[in-house]
Amino acid sequence: MNKVEKGQLIKLTHAAADVARIQTLKYFRVSSVAVDSKEDILFDPVTIADRRAEKAMRELLELNRPNDGILGEEYPHKSGSTGFTWVLDPIDGTRGYISGTPTWGTLVALNYNGTSIFGVIDQPYINERFSGGFDEKLFSGPFGKKNLNVSKVKKLKEAILFSTYPEVGTSLELDGFKRISRHCKLTRYGLDCYAYGLLALGHIDIVIEAGLKPYDIQAPIAVIKAAGGYVTSWTGGPAESGGRVLAAATSQLHAEALNTLKTII
Repeated sequence: MNKVEKGQLIKLTHAAADVARIQTLKYFRVSSVAVDSKEDILFDPVTIADRRAEKAMRELLELNRPNDGILGEEYPHKSGSTGFTWVLDPIDGTRGYISGTPTWGTLVALNYNGTSIFGVIDQPYINERFSGGFDEKLFSGPFGKKNLNVSKVKKLKEAILFSTYPEVGTSLELDGFKRISRHCKLTRYGLDCYAYGLLALGHIDIVIEAGLKPYDIQAPIAVIKAAGGYVTSWTGGPAESGGRVLAAATSQLHAEALNTLKTII
């Protein structure tokens, strides 16, 4: 892939995040927006903003790259013939979105033959964007732009740990998380995809989650790796399929956490 082709793919990824932004902001903090649940027993919310944002992204991508695959949260998977698949999460953190918190985001990833090669984590309401892959590792926000770089923390005792929920996955997975957490300098919760952006920016050092879908993690994988970090499953393998995910700033920190998590699997 030459420089021009990479540039075109980068531009299209950002454009997809842009069109999603229009739809998600249109309905954010609007009290009349209906919220449905995708499950009968557990509350798994979805809104018109989720559906319209993904629809807008799909239309843009199909217009510009009709032979690529598309994997999104809200609509059926579209197979492609090029090896490229666009992986979309229109609102990562719908629970936060419907609660009025500003740290939900839109995730757009470009996957080639099973590997996430470029990603965008977009935070529409606070106007921040993290992007990484190819030759880009960029943060942009209200006060300008700068390169993404993970922290240099190498030990759990010096690390700031994040996870979306205190109740991480199953009881076994929660036990693994607690084994890591008790050794960290600080543990905080929430933020959904924003935590991965903060890791890429160097403000936090480790993220541990379980029960993820491919569209939850593929954009963060590309962004964090571009910033110099590490993202794997809890067994050290590729994380593109989701499930149990460990993201860390340095190889030493990743290895220390991984050794602990492996003991429960």
